[in-house]
Amino acid sequence: MLMEPLEKRFYSQPTLTLAKALLGCFLIKDTPIGTAAGMIVETEAYMGPDDRAAHSYGGRRTKRTEIMFGEPGVTYTYSMHTHCLFNVVSGEVGEPHAVLVRALEPFEGKELMAKRRPKAKNETQWTNGPGKLTKALGITMDDYGHPLDKSPLWIAKGIDIDPNNIASGARIGIQNSGEAVDYPWRFWIYGNKFVSPKTR
Repeated sequence: MLMEPLEKRFYSQPTLTLAKALLGCFLIKDTPIGTAAGMIVETEAYMGPDDRAAHSYGGRRTKRTEIMFGEPGVTYTYSMHTHCLFNVVSGEVGEPHAVLVRALEPFEGKELMAKRRPKAKNETQWTNGPGKLTKALGITMDDYGHPLDKSPLWIAKGIDIDPNNIASGARIGIQNSGEAVDYPWRFWIYGNKFVSPKTR
């Protein structure tokens, strides 16, 4: 299936709007051993300097966060423990926002995903977490800064999700973030079995 990248202007939406708009879109990664793709079913928004859970809280500008201060629509990858996590840079230039992609529904390259996730018990577990989906698709720290309207890593239009089928709740794994712990800035497709276990 041919999936053309979304135009760069798609990423100029306000961050919370973008986090919901990404649901139903396809995330695709080409590698020398094949292509893998999944439909985005869960996201988390991080709102920059005013968000205690964001890496850029207080305007923190480091080698890691630098990419978020630029144009939206590029890849922000970072390492957490042994995992690489994939984010979409959002917000205007100088506003370091990002949207974390938390879970995918496998779509293309399922045999490749199974090989990359050999310890997963079933298809549901290949991509139902932010560290799992990057392994399944072959996304690495080398993708940091890559524009998402170009190969080998891009996002394509998928299916339209009825706003009534989008659920929201608190983000996961940000316990030491003060009041930001309770912000309902995690979004997922209601009833989708591929969302992260803590969401279900």
